[in-house]
Amino acid sequence: MNLDQLLRWLRDIPASAGVPTKRFMLSFRRPDEYHSFLHACEGTSPALELTPIPLIQSLSLLLPKKAELPPLPEGITVEKDSLIYMNAAGLPKAMPEKGLPWGVQQIRAPLAWNRTTGHRIKIGVIDTGIDHSHPDLKSSLGRGINLVDRTQLPHDDNGHGTHIAGTIAAANQPTGMIGVAPRSIVYAVKAFDQNGSAFVSDIILGIEWCVRSGMNIINMSFGMKSRSKSLHTACINATNAGVIIIASSGNDGRRRSIDYPARYPQTISVGATNRMRRIASFSNRGPYIDIYAPGDHIHSAWLKGKYHEMSGTSMATSHVSGAVALLLAHQPGLGPAEIKVILKRSMVPLRGAKDKLAPGELDVPKMMKAAEA
Repeated sequence: MNLDQLLRWLRDIPASAGVPTKRFMLSFRRPDEYHSFLHACEGTSPALELTPIPLIQSLSLLLPKKAELPPLPEGITVEKDSLIYMNAAGLPKAMPEKGLPWGVQQIRAPLAWNRTTGHRIKIGVIDTGIDHSHPDLKSSLGRGINLVDRTQLPHDDNGHGTHIAGTIAAANQPTGMIGVAPRSIVYAVKAFDQNGSAFVSDIILGIEWCVRSGMNIINMSFGMKSRSKSLHTACINATNAGVIIIASSGNDGRRRSIDYPARYPQTISVGATNRMRRIASFSNRGPYIDIYAPGDHIHSAWLKGKYHEMSGTSMATSHVSGAVALLLAHQPGLGPAEIKVILKRSMVPLRGAKDKLAPGELDVPKMMKAAEA
């Protein structure tokens, strides 16, 4: 089969309203074939339901569930466009507590604020959006993007993204809370819907937006169990562009396995600890973890100006994103590989850890000192 035959096959699939559908990603090895195929698709009638993903020379296709893809031309691969979910454990709980959250204190972030507050570091939060009206976040927000509905601003209709943003960059003392890097700028990249789910293709489009928009850091507080070649390629391309990707390891309490994309070597994978500096019971753990950070009973910003408590490796990841923002504002030239080395070199051993080589917990002053060594 050649490209023309593939296009003809796609065009001939009957598009019936109400027919159950599934999503695929077609990826092209050669840029010229990708662009010529896209151009040819524009002229089809009826128009094909597809979304271009230029970062990885791919496109997401919506097809009837019963449709079986034919053998593909050489240099073109297909992958199911799977759903991916947030990494939060348990339901959120309303929290009246404000001020300095225990996690921000535990990583000793305030001890670095006389030297760095994350000033002007840009962090793309690929999540459910951010509540732009929250008083603790108003001075910390840049203009993001809504990939769920391009006609709307990336407002949060779930709460998870606002919680992540609060831990990273809330800045409203003395009346509200303060995050790890209060002068960094968070950008809502809304790829997840109200239920906290997104397609892999939307995640990749979010990564692409972050690269194109000059983000320094991408916070990925979500995970999936299966490997996605397309998502891995997007992470490689973003890292090669100098963007630091920080990802949550998952909340299954597994000892030798973590979620994707945290499992990709291009990311900084984060596990969760509790107030006792021990690994939280829900957190994945083991050799694939790069660093641990507070993630148990974390209070942060919520919808409608409120505060909620949540647990999960999602919450731990936001602490690391804030810490890296502090470091980058102080030493702007550091690249993704250097950042990972610095974090690993400056970790504090976990309480009760028997293996001296096991990953430890984030410590901001030690991280800053290690970067200067």
